[in-house]
This record gives sequence, C-alpha cells and structure tokens, in this order.
Amino acid sequence: MNTTDRKSILEEPVTLLKGIGPASAEQLAKLGIYTLSDLLFYFPYRYEDFRLRDLREAEHDQTVTLAGKVISQPVLTRYGGKRSRLSFKVLVNQHILTAVIFNRPYALNQIKVGSTLYLAGKLDKHRWQLTVYYYKLSLNGSKDAALDQDTLLPVYSTSGSLSVLQLRKWIKQALQYAEHVPELLPPSFLKAYKLLPRHEALIKMHFPRNAQEGKQARRRFVYEEFLLFQLKMQSIKQRHRQEVKGVAQQFDQDKINQFIATLPFQLTDAQKRVTKQILEDMRSENGMNRLLLGDVGSGKTVVAAIAIYASVTAGFQASFMAPTEILAEQHYLSLKQFFAGDNVQLALLTGSLSQRERKDILAGLQLGTIDVVVGTHALIQRDVYFKNLGLIITDEQHRFGVEQRRQLRQKGTAPDVLLMTATPIPRTLAITAYGDLDVSIIDQLPAGRKKIETRWYREERFNDVLKFMEKQIKLGRQAYVVCPLIEESDKLDLQNVLDMYTLLKKTYPHFKIGLLHGRLSTAEKEQVMEQFASGRLHILVATTVIEVGVNVPNATVMVIYDAERFGLAQLHQLRGRVGRGEHQSYCFLIADPKTEVGYERMRILCETTNGFQLAKRDLSLRGPGDFFGTKQSGLPQFKVADLLLDEKALEVARQDARRLYYSEAFWKDEAYRPLREELAMQMKDHQQLLD
Repeated sequence: MNTTDRKSILEEPVTLLKGIGPASAEQLAKLGIYTLSDLLFYFPYRYEDFRLRDLREAEHDQTVTLAGKVISQPVLTRYGGKRSRLSFKVLVNQHILTAVIFNRPYALNQIKVGSTLYLAGKLDKHRWQLTVYYYKLSLNGSKDAALDQDTLLPVYSTSGSLSVLQLRKWIKQALQYAEHVPELLPPSFLKAYKLLPRHEALIKMHFPRNAQEGKQARRRFVYEEFLLFQLKMQSIKQRHRQEVKGVAQQFDQDKINQFIATLPFQLTDAQKRVTKQILEDMRSENGMNRLLLGDVGSGKTVVAAIAIYASVTAGFQASFMAPTEILAEQHYLSLKQFFAGDNVQLALLTGSLSQRERKDILAGLQLGTIDVVVGTHALIQRDVYFKNLGLIITDEQHRFGVEQRRQLRQKGTAPDVLLMTATPIPRTLAITAYGDLDVSIIDQLPAGRKKIETRWYREERFNDVLKFMEKQIKLGRQAYVVCPLIEESDKLDLQNVLDMYTLLKKTYPHFKIGLLHGRLSTAEKEQVMEQFASGRLHILVATTVIEVGVNVPNATVMVIYDAERFGLAQLHQLRGRVGRGEHQSYCFLIADPKTEVGYERMRILCETTNGFQLAKRDLSLRGPGDFFGTKQSGLPQFKVADLLLDEKALEVARQDARRLYYSEAFWKDEAYRPLREELAMQMKDHQQLLD
C-alpha cells in the first residue's frame, strides 16, 4: 500500500469507528479531533499507574497504588456546600497510614473496618497520609482487573460530557489503523538514535505496558516534533534570506581590533563570542537577522557599539532605536563616549527636538554627513531618509511591534538587523520562540561587579526596610520603591503607588520623592526619570514602568512591595535597576506569599543573581506558555515535547535540521521523501496563517 492510500484511510472521519455517532463526533470536534489521524495523535497527558507498590520503596509525594486493611471507622467531615472529607486508618506493610478521600461521601457506606482495599493516590511520607483518587474493595481476596500489574492507563484531556473511559475505548479501537501511519524518519535516524518505528511508538504512547515503553515512545515523538519544527525554522530563515538579500559589509578587521583595544575595559569571553558572530553576519551576503540576549548589566551596549563602528568604517550608516527618550539619550551618551577618539558623527532624534534641530538631523541623514542616529519611534516617521543605512539596532525589541521594525528596515536597502533585550530567556525558549532569528547570548557579567544583596521580609518588617533605606539616602544614595498597582483596588489587596507615595512623603518630609506610573504622559515620565537620574530626587516610587529604565549608578536600594505578585524574570529586571555603580546595592522583597510557588520565588531570588538561571527556574515554575506573559510570544504548541525537560533533544534536533536542510541528500534521496512532504505541508499551513 502506498503513502497516499495510507493517508486516505487515516483521513477518514472518526464516525468510521464503532460507537461514534454524530453526537459523539461533535464532542470530539471540540477537542480538535475530526479524523482517525487526529484521534491517533491525541496523546495522553499522564498515566494512571495502578501497579502495586511496596510502601518501603515508595517515595514522598509520589502517586502510588497500595493494598491495605481498614483498621478504623471512617470519619466524614462536610464543609463549604457539597465538599467533604472522608478519613480512616489503613494497615499497609505493617505501617499505619491515614487515607483521605475528598468529595465522595458515599464511600462512608462502602468502606468498613476489616475490609481489604486497593488505594491509588498521592503519598505524603512525612505525615504518613495517602490522598486517594481511586479505591476498590477486594472481593474474596481477588485483585481488581483495573489494577493490572503490567498496565499504565492513559489519561486524556476531555470536554463536556466526554469521559476519559470513552476516549480510551475509541483510541484503542483506532489503533488497528496504526500500521497505516507513514514513517517520517529515515532508517538511518531510527538506528542512530535507537528510536521506535512511528506506528509502534504510537501504540506504546497510548498503552505502554510499563514506564520504560512509555518513555521510549515519548522519546521518539519528542525528537520528531523538534526536528520538524527546526526544519520549518530553517525554511523560514532561508526564505527570508532569499527575499531580503543582504549587503556584505567590507570593513577592516584591524580597525575593529584597534577600536576594541581603546575601550576602558576588557571584553568578557561572552562579549567576544557574540561580537564574532555579529561581525561574521555583517560580512556575509545574507542579511543579518539576529537576537542578542543579555542579562541586566552584561554589556550589550558595547557589543552594539562595535557593530556600529564596523558598519560605519564599511561606509554605511547605523540607526539605534530605543523605547523611551531618556533611554535613547543614555545610549547616545554611551556611544559618544565609546567613539570619543574616532571620527564618527552621531545624532539624537527624539520627539522633543525643535523643528530646526530636527530639520538639520534629517538633512544630515539624507546627505550622509551623520553616521549614526539614536532615537525613539521618531526614527520610523515618513520624512526620515538615509543615504546608506546598513545596520539597524533595536533595544528592548519586545517594546516595538513587528510593523514598526519593518518600517525601519524599509529605510535602507536590506540593512542588517540586530535586536537586543535584557530579558533573560532560557536558551531552549529563545531558539524556539525566536526560531526564525539567529540567537546570541551574553551569559557572563563583567568582572568586578558587586553582587546585589537580596533580602526577603514579611510586611510587618517594612519599617526596618525603610530605616535602612533612610541610612543609605543619608550616605548620599538613592532608592526605588516599586508597587504593583496605581490606585486602590477593591479586588486586590495590594499596596498601590499613590498610597505609598503619600506615606513616604509624610514619613520623610525632608526627602525629595518622585512618583512614576503608566498613566503619566510620556513627557511627564521622562521628566521624573530625568530628575531621578540627575540626583534631584532621593526616592522614586513607581510601578513596573521602570523595569526597562535608565542607568542610575547612584541608586543602591530597590524595595519591591507585594513582590509575590511578580514573576521571577520581572523581579530580576526590577532588581537590575540597582547595582550599576561602585557602591554595594540592596534589593528588599516585601512579600507574604500564600502559595508554595510564591514562597519558592522569594527563596530563589534571594539565592540566585544569574538571570538565565532564574529564567530557567521561572520556566519550571510557570511553564513555557506563561513565561512571556502574553499569548503573542509565538511559542509553538508541542503535543509531546517539553522545552525544559527535553533541552538536549531540542539541541540535537536543531543541529540535525540545519545539517539536513543544507544537504543535497535531504532534497533528493527517497529516504527523506516523507519528511520533505511533511515539511512542505507544515510550511503551507504556516503560510496560510500568515495570509
């Protein structure tokens, strides 16, 4: 049977199966299941493991199945409407456990002292308690058929009246067609990585006989998902290169080396590595489309300066776009320092310039007498023309939309593009969410930077924190106080900036205190930040609008109120506003977390200052879907693969995809035909989404 015939069977509607009528088909459609193929590839998210365990070998917080004798009369406690708690003692392997069953009051009449039970649930070994989600009476000492020693039962996501048991039954029936599922991977890959054939992996994904079988099946599909995704990313990159033919920038490497030698500090190894990657891109005829990730204070600006210098010496102009005027001004001043000994003409283009100043800069850009322009959104306005734009750098790229970046790109003929962000993103997430970009990571801080001392206090010790802050200010330092809300909320009991501002004004009438939040106009925000940056304000009370802010070396104290309300990445960004000068800096987290996750966040932040390590921990706590905070992250929805658990597999698949895509064999050999066809189909779907 050829591939087309196989596919046609798999594309038959689910109603082909016994027991699935129009009503059931409608229920399955809500899960995105329409065909036999959809049903076969609707994988379980976990398994119920009913294999009996020896209590002595069971681990704390593990889901286990135990057999035991009831030795106490069950006690039923009702609370909050229909909720209830049934508890009783069970003798298991000469150990006495407390079994707890929630919201099943009818069990009171079923469970009697002296009866033998099979119990499946989560074991708390500290309290010797089992939270039961499945129980069964043993009749005449026989074991329940559901508690099959050799079976792991799949658990699927359902909706409406559709039950897991129904899904399980239908999928089991559909597996008779598993042999018709085409193999995508060539035999050489299956052999090299010891992967199960696709149809076999499919059966074992649904009904593994043991944990090892399930693991092997999952391993196969993880690799397949990642490989296809990375091939798709290579295809998108290649299409971009074809559509946007770059210009090879011919610069003198000796000049670049001399420029680096004049810098007042040594580049870190990480800075050297990413600089090399960027310069290689710029030399290439393919247009650069690279994302530069760097922790707060890792030295991205100097890397940008080297790239700008290379572009200018090659005869091109460069633009540097920042999200705020004050940040643009800071970048402008930094670049001015870097280029002090060189004949590089800089300009600052923002909305607050006079008409005359603006006119002179626009003329200089058009004539080519200005080499580098730093600015805000003002750079993408229609009347901004360049003579020969060769390099575009965008700082805090997530603050700009795709359309804004496209408009800036159109100001030149296929300029190289470098996007920068100080938001630490784990490598796995970066190469996935930004798979169509080349990713460079500065994962090392410059030598000699003082570690920010991070402390967590409960709310009752807030006054102690204020006293410490007061001492720092009297030493000539400055402080931030960050709160989550602008004004009082009935729904959330959180400290708001207006109340905090009022409190601090009353407590410290002799200090100059500023207020910064999102409802201020851009001009007002800029004014407050400028006052703080120049030292005219002692304390800045703010919302998270300061997360991406200017460098204020004199600020040594960061107080974050209701810190449990923020994610780890955001807390780290806020902490990074201090520790930028020669003085020891401090970050105080004021929090009363109500959950284990909240508690863990506080603890991790106090222990770790490395942004990438924190991001990885944040990923494990929140999951990839929530990491970016919005759905527009562009993260793909993998059926099986997990970006955190399967980091190594992602890297292997990425390397394989890159090698395959640019090999002649991939496009010609019969062994790769199913993979090529699947890639073509996915690229077609991708294009339809774009259209």
